[in-house]
Amino acid sequence: MIDGKKVGIVGGLTFAGLAMFFLLISSVFGVKLLLVPTRDYDSYNSLKKLVELKSYINSSYVDKVDDKALTDGAIKGMFEALNDPYSVYFDKKEYKEFNEDMTGKFGGIGVIVTKGEDGLVTVVAPIEDTPGFRAGLRTNDKIVKVDGKDVTGQALDEVVSKMKGEPGTKVHISVLREKEKDLLEIDIIRELIKIKSVKEKMLDNSIGYIRINMFEEETYKEFQEAMNRLQEKDMKGLVLDLRQNPGGYMDQAIEIADLLMDKGLVVFTKDKKGTREDFNSIDGKLDVPFVVLVDEGSASASEILAGAIKDRKIAKLIGVKTFGKGVVQSVKSLKDGSGFKLTTQKYYTPNGTSINKIGILPDIEVKALTPKEGEDPSKLQDVQLDKGVEYLKTLMKP
Repeated sequence: MIDGKKVGIVGGLTFAGLAMFFLLISSVFGVKLLLVPTRDYDSYNSLKKLVELKSYINSSYVDKVDDKALTDGAIKGMFEALNDPYSVYFDKKEYKEFNEDMTGKFGGIGVIVTKGEDGLVTVVAPIEDTPGFRAGLRTNDKIVKVDGKDVTGQALDEVVSKMKGEPGTKVHISVLREKEKDLLEIDIIRELIKIKSVKEKMLDNSIGYIRINMFEEETYKEFQEAMNRLQEKDMKGLVLDLRQNPGGYMDQAIEIADLLMDKGLVVFTKDKKGTREDFNSIDGKLDVPFVVLVDEGSASASEILAGAIKDRKIAKLIGVKTFGKGVVQSVKSLKDGSGFKLTTQKYYTPNGTSINKIGILPDIEVKALTPKEGEDPSKLQDVQLDKGVEYLKTLMKP
C-alpha cells in the first residue's frame, strides 16, 4: 500500500517494466535513482522483494511505522551484510559524530574500537592521556556490556554512541580480557577528548623522541614543526613512536614518509578491478639515524608508514607485531546529512605484501612489560623505548 493505493509488481524484465520498477523504488524510499537498463535478474528480484516487504510493513504493521528509521535500518543491514567492520552506514546524527571524531574533539572515553572477527567490539588502542587510557584499557580488550546492557551483536557505531556522552558523566563498561576468567568491571568518567596527534621531547644524548598518536588532518604539519624544534636543539638521532596509533588519514602518513626517506614507493593500492595506484615519497630524507617503535595497537596508516620504512630498509622497527589493517576506506556524505565509509581498496607495502589480518613483524622483537594486578601501567619501565635508544646509540656519530 503506497499513498493509500495497492501496488502490484509484475515479472518480465522489459526496459519499460524496469523503468516503472525504479520509479516505484524512488517513491517508496524517497530517493532519486539513476535509471540504468540491466539484465541482472538477481538484483532485480532482491529489490523487488525489498519494496514488497516495505510496502507490506507500512500497510499492515500494528503500530505506527517510522518510515525513515525503516529505510535507514535496511541500508544499515546492507552494509552489515558485507561482514566488514570498516564498512559502515551512518545516519545523520552518527555521521556528525564520526566527523567530530576525525577533528580530534569529542566527548567520550578515548578508545579506538573495531568489530573483531568474533563479532565483539574490540579495542584497537586507547588514546594516550584519555579516561580509557588511564582506566587501563588495552589492545584486544572486548567490550561486552555498556552500563550493564549487553552490546554483543550490536552494530559498532551503536556501541560507540553508547560510550560517548557529555563530559563529566559516568559510563560503566564490562570488558572481556584474554587470560582473565571474569569480566573486568570498569567505571570511566567521560571527558572532552582533545587529541594532540604529535608530541615531542629531547631525550639524553641528543636523541629526539616523537610520538604520533593518530593521523589527523594536521598531523603532517605538527610532525614537521616537532622535527624543526628538535633539529634546532641539535638532534643526533630520533625515536619515532607509532605504538597504540590506530591510524587515520593515509595521505598524512605518506607526507610524513616523504620527510623520512628519499624518492621511492611508500605504498600502493588495488581496487576490485585490480587497478593499481602508487604513492611515492619525493625528495625528503632525514639526515640522522632513527628507529620506529610499533606494537599490536599500531594499525592502518601507522602500518603504511612502518611497512615502507621496513621494506625499504630505512630504519629498524622495534616492538611487537602490528595490528594488521591493510584496507582503505572511502568516506562519502549524502545530501540528507547521512554518510558512509566503504572499503574500496587493499593496500600493499613496497615489496607487494598485504598485511591485512596479518600485521608487520618488527626487526627487533621486544615485548612490553605486563602490569600486575593493581599496578599502574604508566609507571612500568618502557623496555621497548629503552631498546630503541640503546640500538640508536650504535648508529649515531660520536
